[in-house]
Amino acid sequence: MSEERFGEFVLVRRHGQGHVAELVLDRPKAMNAVSTEMARSIAGACAALGEDRDVRVVVLTSTHERAFCVGADLKERNSFSDVELVRQRPVARGAYTGVLELPVPTVAAVHGFALGGGFELALACDVIVADRTAVVGLPEVSVGVIPGGGGTQLLPRRVGAARAAELIFSARRVEAVEAGELGLVDQVVEEGRDRESALGLAARIAGNSPVGLRAAKRALRLGQGLDLRAGLEVEDAAWRAVAFSGDRAEGVAAFNEKRKPEWPGE
Repeated sequence: MSEERFGEFVLVRRHGQGHVAELVLDRPKAMNAVSTEMARSIAGACAALGEDRDVRVVVLTSTHERAFCVGADLKERNSFSDVELVRQRPVARGAYTGVLELPVPTVAAVHGFALGGGFELALACDVIVADRTAVVGLPEVSVGVIPGGGGTQLLPRRVGAARAAELIFSARRVEAVEAGELGLVDQVVEEGRDRESALGLAARIAGNSPVGLRAAKRALRLGQGLDLRAGLEVEDAAWRAVAFSGDRAEGVAAFNEKRKPEWPGE
């Protein structure tokens, strides 16, 4: 396993052959509250991972024992003038869009508090694995703002418009079991096993075609919200992008030869 640090608060670990990258939130003294510096580091790490063709899956984790991420650094925000807040906005957005726009499958490993922007970082991932200590929510209206990291758009896509409205308007926190029942998270695992389970899922995903994974994610994301006919055109375009690839040829050959594929990744 190799490690690379992006600024003071973000760490990237590469597992195995580097096909699984772990994007680690590492600001434990602030429960991973996202400061301006940390936001820049998240965006920088995501840009580097997105360009790395060896990476097939990214897992988002936390070093804090009691929190995944508690959202924006409100102590820092409290010191901003209006002008400074406007200037900081693109930096903050860059962290969330960085995770959202990763071209490979992403898995969030959540324990403890994942609130506000912290939950939005998880919502930006394709799959959320949470342990039984997890508490999630978008409480922004309780402090006079609204979710600004994609929450008003990503949450309805998970749980429907009415459920998302109830959760955002009430600002309530949801514990792990209910979060699983409502679809706020995808898997609920035993306490302390969120990272292990997320990395296990990532390893399974990473065994598949890197070309296929990127194309499947692109089709899933671009097809959201489209009518069926338009969505099928998105799927067809993604299929054409992989149908004549080296990965497709290797996958078919390996299947017929009853062996494990050796993906060329092109």
